[in-house]
Amino acid sequence: MANLITAERIENKIYLIRGQKVMLDHDLAVLYGVHTRNIKRQVRRNLKRFPEDFMFELSQEEYNSLRCQFGTLKKGKHAKYLPYAFTEQGVAMLSSVLKSERSIQVNIAIMRVFVRLKQILSTHKELAEKLNLLEKKFEKHDGEIRAIFAAIRRLMAPSKKTKPKIGFLR
Repeated sequence: MANLITAERIENKIYLIRGQKVMLDHDLAVLYGVHTRNIKRQVRRNLKRFPEDFMFELSQEEYNSLRCQFGTLKKGKHAKYLPYAFTEQGVAMLSSVLKSERSIQVNIAIMRVFVRLKQILSTHKELAEKLNLLEKKFEKHDGEIRAIFAAIRRLMAPSKKTKPKIGFLR
């Protein structure tokens, strides 16, 4: 079981749609070892458990965009219904709807991946903040360094005043 559900396999099935990290119903069905129609059926039977911030149906445009990313699908290999996209909370809610041992194990693995992704994003935010602080610090110093170079250039530039020649005039 653990060999079949690797973190990398799950990460490759997480997409950014409508500004949210989501997993699609057909990818979840493959991980759970069930048909997509079974997931859709269970969701329709338990719609109150899946508000819009847990799950939403893709628009035709979003679906077509995803299909382009996956490459051309073979005839008969794509769904006739638009897929559902499940957020992290929606995936967690699926575990209460799909009550098999495999679904429990898959959900645990998926939750761990989502947590790890959040940690990675948090680390990137901290690094970005530190980089911004350094950039601001050096912008201040950058102005001071430019002023020093400008003063040196002024000192090196030939004087525009003409000096009187030394000596006797005839």
